[in-house]
Amino acid sequence: MKLPQAVRNLTSIIGASIALISLLIILFLFIVSAVFDIGSSYLGIFIYIALPMVLVLGLILIPVGILREKRRLREHPEQDRLKDWPIIDFNQPSVRNATIIFVAGTICFLILSAIGSYEAFHLTESDEFCGKLCHQVMEPEYTAYQESAHERVGCVECHVGSGAGWYVKSKLSGLYQVYSVMFNKYPKPIPTPIHSLRPARETCEECHWTEKFYARKINTKRSYLADENTTEWDIHLMMKTSATYSAQGLQEGIHWHINPDIKIEYRAIDEGRHSIPWVRYTNLKTGEVKIYEDRTIDTEGVDLDAVEMRTMDCMDCHNRPSHNYQSPANFVDDYITSGAISNKLPDIKVVAMDALSTEYATVDSAMIGIEAYAREYYEIMYPEVLTEKKALYDQAMDAIKTGYKRNIFPEMKVNWTVYPNHLGHLETDGCYRCHNDKHETAAGEVISRDCNLCHDILAQGTVDQLAYGTTENPLEFKHPVDINEQWRTTFCSECHFSLY
Repeated sequence: MKLPQAVRNLTSIIGASIALISLLIILFLFIVSAVFDIGSSYLGIFIYIALPMVLVLGLILIPVGILREKRRLREHPEQDRLKDWPIIDFNQPSVRNATIIFVAGTICFLILSAIGSYEAFHLTESDEFCGKLCHQVMEPEYTAYQESAHERVGCVECHVGSGAGWYVKSKLSGLYQVYSVMFNKYPKPIPTPIHSLRPARETCEECHWTEKFYARKINTKRSYLADENTTEWDIHLMMKTSATYSAQGLQEGIHWHINPDIKIEYRAIDEGRHSIPWVRYTNLKTGEVKIYEDRTIDTEGVDLDAVEMRTMDCMDCHNRPSHNYQSPANFVDDYITSGAISNKLPDIKVVAMDALSTEYATVDSAMIGIEAYAREYYEIMYPEVLTEKKALYDQAMDAIKTGYKRNIFPEMKVNWTVYPNHLGHLETDGCYRCHNDKHETAAGEVISRDCNLCHDILAQGTVDQLAYGTTENPLEFKHPVDINEQWRTTFCSECHFSLY
């Protein structure tokens, strides 16, 4: 096929070859993935991102080669006469062929680019791309996400949301993240991007409507004591998410904090928003304003007026909605309740907590260490377990190891203490960051830590000694272990946070 002389150069030929080979590989991989139903984030990256970039590079080499060849021919006019601008004369076969190839190639390229860009967009927005591409880096977040109530909600629905502005911002942030992974520049653990998260009103509230009434909910928690019989301890809580009657809306209860008629603002002096010395309440209907200050928090050298003032929203309590790492005490209790760990094994809660209390360097060493500790314990204390209850023992070991792998990631230095959950007040200060009887107005009014503000205890105790109350006459909390009423003055987290 006759083409203009400027096209016939090594650089353009190499570029055309690269583009053609890349296109053929893309088509081959696309057909393979479609026919054999093979799909993964890695294959998608090659089909829609990596190979198209190589193809574009090849296409760029074609005009580069032409320009270089035209310059060479200008410098050596004896080789050929070449005008600065090409003469389009369709009577010349070379011009006609070049035009047909250019037009047809451009149309095909634009169509394929549109399809590829669309598929690349969906690939980069997929949960698999977010969670699996950088396996070690994102493994903790992706594993916890799959265990959450939001497992069927796409990552981008919360982390990006709608609108072009946040989409562009997320992609620019993603470029730096790719660089960090490629050159091992990322920290361990990955810090929570608290200050760069999109406001909850633009993400969470797309599904969770603040004006909608959320009825009160009974929450039943089954725990087990660390004794020989793994004694069951139950507590039934009536969670006061809203008012007693739906007609009252959000006038009281936990979700009162997001009542559209009031505004809660606060200033935190630490990156994780754990230490809050200043809170302001504003009644948007009456204009009433109250400022609460906790003077027990050391703010020396801190200019509170210069600290960011944040308006409270969903994320201040529900800060781990999709990436919650449970403490060993919690996931062991859940496995015992589900039957994955049998409480017929003596001291099983003690063994599990002791085995999990050790810090391991890797998951593999943790699996070996947990098994070794448990086996040694039962060989010494209850050797009959390893023979008479071998099946229950093996099942319990599998559950403990599974719980570890779902909640603790030593390679990334991730566990539940690194990313504390503020929903509650058992393992972390959570509610007690403000509700601690220490935040006080100038008139002496405090933000109360009264347990009954958020929940009523309807039942508590062991199975054979379960005490009952009512919503009108709830029970007073009774600690499962006698600690001389210390729970009245000591925050739960002061003890439970240290239970690794």
